[in-house]
Amino acid sequence: MVKNSLIFIVLIGFAVLLADLFVGFNGNTDLNTLANHYAVSGPEEVGSANLVTAVVVTYRGLDTLGEVTILFLAAAIVSFLLKVEAGASLNRKLRSTSEILDTASRILVPVIFLFGIYVFINGHLSPGGGFQGGAIIASGLVLMLLAQPAKEVGHKLITLVESISGISFVLIGVAGVLFAAGFLDNKLLSLGKFGTIFSAGVIPIIYIFVGLKVGAELSGIITNLHENQNEA
Repeated sequence: MVKNSLIFIVLIGFAVLLADLFVGFNGNTDLNTLANHYAVSGPEEVGSANLVTAVVVTYRGLDTLGEVTILFLAAAIVSFLLKVEAGASLNRKLRSTSEILDTASRILVPVIFLFGIYVFINGHLSPGGGFQGGAIIASGLVLMLLAQPAKEVGHKLITLVESISGISFVLIGVAGVLFAAGFLDNKLLSLGKFGTIFSAGVIPIIYIFVGLKVGAELSGIITNLHENQNEA
């Protein structure tokens, strides 16, 4: 009874604090100086129809590098904690899957992979980008492993894709410093015709590598979790 009363009092306290924030909140009606520069000058400076993409991978390119690094560290930590010694095997009791799930996965998994690729290739034109496309690709892997729990996923391929994508991402960033206006500057290539697939300079290439890297890292986490569970 006393414990429940304390929980209730704490909840009431949080409700009072949040109520004060909501009552006193007034949304901004005008863009600040920096946001106004992005909105007004962004399309001309970076040539991207998706302004959010332009901000993330050009103006805030170092932030994107930090996000990719954090994801890499998370994947590396998971792999380290779930590492299985060579020759060791788990006593895994694999469940049988329904014919409906198996058939649906064979149809949907390729579609999910293609949609993920579409999302990060067109990240400079429509909502999406590398992180979103990579997450979609990883979700396709989840469906495949749910339908086929005994399927083996190649760690070497995942590691190779992740390594090449990460190195290429950094090299493009350094090339921007050496040959353009800054890290991940998209003017390494021509901005092209606004609104077309071959536009926005190097942004589409950046997001291809980001999408492949994110997809590989998330797939590595999923694969390690799948291989180290006692029952699938």
